[in-house]
Parts: sequence; structure tokens; C-alpha cells
Amino acid sequence: MLERWTRAVVRVRLAVLVCWLIVLGAGSYASTQLPGLLSNSFTVPGTDSARAQTLLTRGFGERTDGTFTVVFPVAHPSDRATRAHARQRLRDAAEAVPTGRAGELQQGPGLLYGSVTTRLALQHAKRYTPAVRRAVGTGALVTGQPAIQHDLDPILAADLRRGEAIALPIALIVLLVVLGFSLAVAIPFLFAACTITGTLAAVYLIAHLVPVVSYVTNLVELIGLGLAIDYSLLIVYRFREELSRGDSCDEAVVRTMDTAGRAVVFSGLAVAIGLAALLFVPVPFIRSMGIGGVLVPLASIAAALTLQPALLSLFGRRVGRRRERPVDVSGGFWARHSRAVMSRPAAYLAVGTVVLLGLAAPALFLRLTPGSFSGIPGFPESMRGYALLRDRVGAGAVMPTEIVVDGARPARPAIARLADELFHDPEVLIVASGTRPPYVDATGRYARVFVAGRHEYGARRTRSLVQRIRSTLVPAALFPAGTRVYAGGAPAQGVDFLARSYGVLSWLVLAVLALTYLVLLRAFRSAVLPLEAVLLNLLSVAAACGILVVVFQWGRGLGEIEGWVPIVLFATLFGISMDYEVFMVTRIRESWDHVHDNTRAVAHGLERTGRIVTAAAVIMVAAFSGFVVGRVAGLQELGLGLALAILIDATVIRLVLVPSLMAVLGRWNWWPAERRQ
Repeated sequence: MLERWTRAVVRVRLAVLVCWLIVLGAGSYASTQLPGLLSNSFTVPGTDSARAQTLLTRGFGERTDGTFTVVFPVAHPSDRATRAHARQRLRDAAEAVPTGRAGELQQGPGLLYGSVTTRLALQHAKRYTPAVRRAVGTGALVTGQPAIQHDLDPILAADLRRGEAIALPIALIVLLVVLGFSLAVAIPFLFAACTITGTLAAVYLIAHLVPVVSYVTNLVELIGLGLAIDYSLLIVYRFREELSRGDSCDEAVVRTMDTAGRAVVFSGLAVAIGLAALLFVPVPFIRSMGIGGVLVPLASIAAALTLQPALLSLFGRRVGRRRERPVDVSGGFWARHSRAVMSRPAAYLAVGTVVLLGLAAPALFLRLTPGSFSGIPGFPESMRGYALLRDRVGAGAVMPTEIVVDGARPARPAIARLADELFHDPEVLIVASGTRPPYVDATGRYARVFVAGRHEYGARRTRSLVQRIRSTLVPAALFPAGTRVYAGGAPAQGVDFLARSYGVLSWLVLAVLALTYLVLLRAFRSAVLPLEAVLLNLLSVAAACGILVVVFQWGRGLGEIEGWVPIVLFATLFGISMDYEVFMVTRIRESWDHVHDNTRAVAHGLERTGRIVTAAAVIMVAAFSGFVVGRVAGLQELGLGLALAILIDATVIRLVLVPSLMAVLGRWNWWPAERRQ
């Protein structure tokens, strides 16, 4: 079927190229418009924090994630004239935002601050940050979730450019080393440009329908860059090998797609399965990253089946020939290495396993946070405003917990008891409640209590406070029967985010393992090899998490890893690391079918794929290093985890564990097609 498809594509190659040029143009435009639609929101539907948000919008006409905080550094915060001037500027700021309302002016050491509440969702509210800043004038600092998100967007864009400035030159050098100075080098870059822009165009359309996180652009471009160049390189490399046999160019294209192209399809499916699992996590933040992530391999598969054969047919022999050299399983680095490992497989297997388990051990001490402002650069205005409030008032003043009561009239004594208990809690900095607006709505049905903690919204102590409110303090306040009480705001969203995300993690892992096994079962035509691949990939993911703990929790002293990182890391790594497994084992399988000698098949497979798989891994590591040079901690954690896991996969696993394990299992590798004799 793939052979017929390739011949059809070759016949209409010019039409195929025109279609991809249209995709390239549309995607380039979409990429410039996309940031305005993105935001990082930890809202989790169906949780207490989401219900609290619904009641706040219904009763008070505001959203916690659409609230600005304006900070006025002043010498004499108690001065009447100073307070009146600040209050007027706060009202001016509220008028600059649709549905905006000025909150009460609060006082702290050397400053005044107040909120501008809105009914706007975060991705819409952030667009009014410049208008709010113009309205308050100079000398004031605008912070809060919308302003922080607004200031984060250009940082992410600049970090992406820095990452590309590292990844692209390294990719070019690797391609020149592998392919030489020929037109073949241009094909992977054309392939990557089309797949990345095509993916961004799809994300742009989806972002109009569902919330999408700001990190998606970086995720798509850097993962897409590594994946696309790898896929294209592997196909081009095989095409040059097929050209050396002397047949026509189009026949070489057909044979290439029937071998390397088929491997790319299975590899892309493995990546897509891993990332598609994120779509089933009932958390919009992670689900939207899954949307962007799963579109990357799907676009790469589509381009591999259409654009790649069209480009190969168009470029033809101008990509240069690869001189065919006979494989001597007794000579050549990769063959010698294979024979060395397979001569003492049990020892190599034991040492490699111990190394990976040692790297994975620190993962037992993994501590998670839903998010942290300490991971964002401190130079933007929003972060300077936050730092001023944090240092002079308390970190919880920017994003307090809001306890919302539905059925406020008969519950007033209980609300008073709750506020009194909160006042005596050691983690609570400020408690604000009352019987008039803004603490009670116009109908008197809804009431709320503001609770500002001493630490920022994602800190462990803040999460403990939210859990005490829900499990102990609210029940102890003895609310009347039928009264509904919910803890909302950013701290409560963080608690619900972690609980909901990791509540489904075990099912997510099992689903990915099962589906990946089935895909590889079809690719390898063996029941044993897919199981080997799944187990080894689990080891590499665990090792990556262990290294993250050492570097970020212990080394940089962050104390906690952002909660979304291990989940996205697992889904991404489990798919991407399958790439090299598919390419290497597929080639070993080809050799086995010809010689039916396990040692010779592994040596031949490593000889044919070792160099190119190593080159592909270097490109992927370079692409993921683009995250590491950024300035946002969450993306740094993801990038370092991905880069190191691919490095481990291409060295310890591919060079040591795979050949040694295949040697130990012998003919069982090919069961049930080949039974042990």
C-alpha cells in the first residue's frame, strides 16, 4: 500500500509542493497571531475551585484570573491626599478595562495597593495590561495574573529565538557531517519548516475554540524542529543508500519510503500515542499541551508521506550518492562495539541497568508545585510589583484564596467563626470579610472571605492551608444545612490541579504502555522486542526525573518541580525515544530475515543505523537544549529532562542495554515468528 501511495505522490509531486507552500505561508501568518490567544491558566473544571469561580462570576461579576493588582510605592501611605490620589488612579485603571471595577485600597509598609477586578478570562484580560498601565501613569506597578501573563509572552518569544539560535547551527553541522556539502542538507530544513508552520496553523485554529497554554508555541517549534529534522534525515540517508544501487531515482524513492518511510510512520505513531495520552488528562493546561504535542508527529507523518517523497523525486541524484560499502561484522566501530557487548552480554546488561537505576533513584524524592513565580524572570514590571508586595506585605497578597459561600444570610455566624479561626492560623497573613460589598453580593445570597497567606500561591505551605480550610476549618465553622462553601482562587486551583492531574497518572501510564506495545508489535513482528523497548524507555524516563531532582530541587534550590513537567516529560519522552528503537530494531529485523543469525543481525543493524541514529540524537538534544537556555524554570526543567533522557537513550540504552539484552534473549527476540531451538 505504501509503495502505491509513494508512486502516486511522485506523479503529482508539483501539486504536493504547492500545497505545502500554502501551508507554509498560512502557518507563518498564524504563528504571528497565536500568542495573543494563549495563556497559562490552572483552572480545573468540576473542582471546588472551579465552582468557586463560577459563583464569583455569577454573584460578584469578576474572575480571579482576570484581576489586576496595582501597587503604589509611596513615602507616606497614611497621608489623605496620597490615598485620594491613589484611589483615583485605581478608578481610572478600572475604567480602562471592560467590566473593570476598582477594589478597596489597601496599605502596607511604604506602599498602597488595590485590585481592578474584571469578568474577563485570563487570555482576554492580559490584552488590557498596557491600557491599565497608561491609566495609572508613572510611579505605579501593575501586577496580577493578567499582567504577569502579558509580560511573560515576549519572554517566551525571546527564549524561543535563543533556543533556535543554538539548535539550528548544531543541526546544520550534524547534517553537513552526515550528508556532506550537497542539496540533501536543505531537505530536512524544508521539511521542518513546513511541519512546524502547519502545526502552528492548526493550533491557531484550535486556540479559538479551547484555552491553550502559552508554552505550546515553544513546545511545537523546538520539539517539532528536532523531530522533523530527524525524520527527514533518516529518510534522506536511506535514499542515498538506495541511489547507490544504480536504479532510477523514482524507484529509489519508492524503496526508501517502503523501508525508512515505513519506520518513520510507526515512529511518528509511537510519538503521537505518547502525547495523545495528555488529551485524556482532565486538566485544560495539560490537555492543551497535548494538543500541540500530538499535532507535531501527526504533521511530520503527513509530511513524510507526501512532502518528503516529492522533494526526493524533485531533487533526485542532486542529493548526492552514498558509496555502498559492504558490512563486515568483524570490522567497523559499530559492529566491533556490538560484538564486544554481545560477547559478555550479562555483564553489560547488569552494569547498564545499575547505572540507570542509580540515576533514577533521586526521583523518589520528587516534590511538585502547581507553579511558582520564582521561576519567572524578575525584571518585568509585573514581577517587580509582585516582589514589592511579597517583600513588604506578603507573597499571598497578589493571589489570595477566596472562600465563597452560597446561602450567606443564614450563614453569617458561621462565616464569622470561620474568619476568626483563619485569623489565628499561623500561615494566614490577612483575612478580610464583612456584611457589605465587596464581601457580599447585591442580592445577599453570596458572601466571600479573602485569605492571603504568607507564601506564594503554589508553595507547599499555601497548599496545606487550602487543604486545612476545606477539610477542617469549614466543617468546624458549622455552616447551616444546605449552605455550599467552596475555596477558590489561584492557591485552590493549584491544589486541584495537582490532585486531578496525578489522580489519573497511573491510568495514563498504563494506556501509553499498552498502545505503544501494540504499535511496536506490528512494527517489529515480535511479541518480545516491544516489551523490551517499553521497559527500557521506562528506565530512561525515571532516570530523567531523577536528574531533574538533582539539578533543580537540590542543585538550584528551587525545592519543587513544576507539576506539569513530569507528566509532559513522560508522554513526550516515551514517544520520542521510541524513534531510535524503531529505526534500529527495524534494520536488525531486516538483517534477521536474511541471515537468521542473532549476533550477525544485531551487528549488521548497529552498523547500518549507529551513525545515523547518533546524529539524529545529537540534533534532538540540540533542539531540547533550546528550552534550557530560556529563562522560565518550567521550560528549563522540561528541556533538560528531554535532552538528558535522549542522551541516555542514545548511549546507555542503544549502545549497551539493547544489544546485551538481545544477546541474552537470543532467538526469543523474534518470538513467536521464530521459536527458541
